[in-house]
Amino acid sequence: MVNNTWSSFTSSAAPEYPAEDCKDFLTTATWKKGISQAWWVFAAASFLVSVPVFVQAPLVRLMPMLSLVMTAGWVWLGVTLMQRPKTQVWGDLLLGFSWSWLAGSIYWGWLRWEPTIHLPIEAIGLPFALWCVWRGWGLVGNLFYLGSLFGTVVTDLYFYIVDLIPHWRSLMQVDPALATPIFQSAIAIVNSPWGISWSFVLVAILLVVGLSALRSRTLHWWAFGGAVLSTILVDSLFWLAASMA
Repeated sequence: MVNNTWSSFTSSAAPEYPAEDCKDFLTTATWKKGISQAWWVFAAASFLVSVPVFVQAPLVRLMPMLSLVMTAGWVWLGVTLMQRPKTQVWGDLLLGFSWSWLAGSIYWGWLRWEPTIHLPIEAIGLPFALWCVWRGWGLVGNLFYLGSLFGTVVTDLYFYIVDLIPHWRSLMQVDPALATPIFQSAIAIVNSPWGISWSFVLVAILLVVGLSALRSRTLHWWAFGGAVLSTILVDSLFWLAASMA
């Protein structure tokens, strides 16, 4: 019964994109339209990676439960959009985004004092996303989520390599009015030869992975590339904010 219910849902809600969207849109007669839609998907993916920085981060500190409940709203909106042929891609993308929003609500709302569990929480949707990709379901949203998660892994890896984890932990425990010395100490590490060298290495990894995805002629890989490349922008904004503290 469960299998029948799931099958009926996926058959009705799974996006049935036009052939040129799912296959090789650069070799079709509508290649200009395909390129335009790919860039829109890329832009939307980049925007959705940036949303938590400007919206969810302050919201989750003040009202973590509201942020958590909003996950259901994103899922509802995603499913609703997926049921309409003209908005299937955007609904798919929002469903992938809902995993990132859920993880951010849980970690930054209640567990932000312990950096070592950040990645496990962010990967909460990983098994489901991998299973869906394997089955070919919701590719745009799930590859967006995987790209966002990859960017998070690279960012956290940098924190571990240059030993910024103690600063992270301290920032989550100290009063914001007393955080300036911690920011200054962290920026000194980032601006050291060791910090700069690893910045170049990890930015290069993000660029290679993200730009390689954009060589694909399918929308889902453009969603993945947008999520990966926008990580550079988000991390740069964090660096700028810390430098100005």
